[in-house]
Amino acid sequence: MEENDKYQSVAADQDLPQTIPPEQQEVESLKRERDDLFDRLLRKQAEFENFKKRMDREKSEYVQFASAELMKELLNALDSFDLAIRNAAADKAGHNMLRGFELIYKQIQDTMTRFGLKPLEAKGKPFDPNFHQAVSTKPVKDVEENTVIEEMRKGYTLNGRLLRPAMVTVSVKE
Repeated sequence: MEENDKYQSVAADQDLPQTIPPEQQEVESLKRERDDLFDRLLRKQAEFENFKKRMDREKSEYVQFASAELMKELLNALDSFDLAIRNAAADKAGHNMLRGFELIYKQIQDTMTRFGLKPLEAKGKPFDPNFHQAVSTKPVKDVEENTVIEEMRKGYTLNGRLLRPAMVTVSVKE
């Protein structure tokens, strides 16, 4: 019977509300606070890493497209060279001058290409309002409708982004 009493007293102890000593409560409270602070620290570290990645991405994009305004201004000079070459080609006496213009034009184009500028190929392609600016239309028999048949001014992309649309003439049905 003593064993029975022993089991009953253990069972009775478990039913009684356990009182945690104040020191133990303080330790538990400090543990919770530590865990909370550690969690906040991890979140702040992750936020900082994301911030650094975003800044690197924005810096890279800025560097890539910082020259866009300069490129736009240089395109006007490139257009003038292009026009001068076309006009000089009509004049047979200025063959050496034409060759000089062509070499300078090629040098400028190569330099701009190294910095990410690429001309758009428009002539013979389907009209795309995202890359072409239709200046006029022309009825043509042998060409499919909405095809670029003439390019008045070249279009360019800078590092894959449209810098200037091509000015074109588009075919229509007769």
